[in-house]
Amino acid sequence: MPVECRIHRSLELPGHETLARLSALATSLVSDVFGRWAGAPGILPIAGLAAGTTMVGPALTVHTRPGDNLVVHKALDIARPGEILVVAAGGATDRAILGGLMGRYAAARGVAGIVVDGAVRDRSELAMAAPPVFARGLSHLGPYKDGPGEIRGSVSVGGLVISDGDLIIGDEDGIAVIPRHRSEEILAAAERKRAAETAEHDAIASGTWDRRWIDQALTLIEANPGR
Repeated sequence: MPVECRIHRSLELPGHETLARLSALATSLVSDVFGRWAGAPGILPIAGLAAGTTMVGPALTVHTRPGDNLVVHKALDIARPGEILVVAAGGATDRAILGGLMGRYAAARGVAGIVVDGAVRDRSELAMAAPPVFARGLSHLGPYKDGPGEIRGSVSVGGLVISDGDLIIGDEDGIAVIPRHRSEEILAAAERKRAAETAEHDAIASGTWDRRWIDQALTLIEANPGR
């Protein structure tokens, strides 16, 4: 008997310039300028991410029950090139939500990346044939295909609320999320912080990095005085 899958209307994809700006940043920069809570703890790169590169794109959100991938299959069928599949699967790691075959299909559909709050499998095949994959863990145990689920709604991944169309950036440190309606504000702030950190790199190299703020923030108390 068919089960329910609620599908919300898709949003317009972000422009190339926005994605290019995001790809030049890092998750740490986005996190630092956005309250240091824009990440999903425990969601880490599993396969397909080359050192020093980033994964960027708008979220295609999926909510499924732990260990079940029926609606994930449907989401891949309607995915648009450049979207990042974001699967909220309850954080369970005892059963893989997807593996090599679905990774290959995601690549064929032009999906820019995959984020799973749960487990995946077939790590070597994902590395060879899938877009970058971020997940909570690995499990060789396969998924159920019973449903139900929801596509393009708001989801929770690692405790972080992600709405369909939000901008995702992933790198070696994990993922960070920029709400779609605040993208320009947060991108600009992250770019300013990147410029400031570049200046600090130069100061370290020249031996002029100002460290006075540390002593200004501390009251130093001598331990064991008189000994």
